[in-house]
Amino acid sequence: MTVVVVMGVAGSGKTTIGLALAAGLGVEYAEADSFHPPANIAKMSSGHPLTDEDRWPWLRAIAAWIAEHQETGGVVSSSALKRKYRDVLRRGGDVWFLHLDGPRDLLAERMRNRSGHFMPPSLLDSQLADLEPLQPDERGAVADIADPPEYIVRAALNTLAKEPK
Repeated sequence: MTVVVVMGVAGSGKTTIGLALAAGLGVEYAEADSFHPPANIAKMSSGHPLTDEDRWPWLRAIAAWIAEHQETGGVVSSSALKRKYRDVLRRGGDVWFLHLDGPRDLLAERMRNRSGHFMPPSLLDSQLADLEPLQPDERGAVADIADPPEYIVRAALNTLAKEPK
């Protein structure tokens, strides 16, 4: 089965949409932040962006989760900012990406208003600089984060329903 990767920069709503999408599909949800080693969380918490080297073990762990969920399907969140990061995730198996995209000011506002997250708003620009949009050969869809979450989830479920099995 396909595993859905809900991708986007910090503040895009990956957790909110991922949880709702998993519920709609009746599959397990995994929060990508839980795959980060403590050193990555400490680095981001102190306002320093992760390097590619910091991200490889995290991405491989998410890819392993994807591989473990090929029979049942699943939904996992991941920033998946660069094509080469998504390539690592695809090594886990059949993946479909839902890219949550929106304007910087809305993302920054969301980051300022959330509580209990280690990612400071100061890292938003580094994530936007790294973001590479989905390419035509990458299975998935783009959703506008200004739309209500229910609309985004419904549209994603409708698109997934039309995907070849």
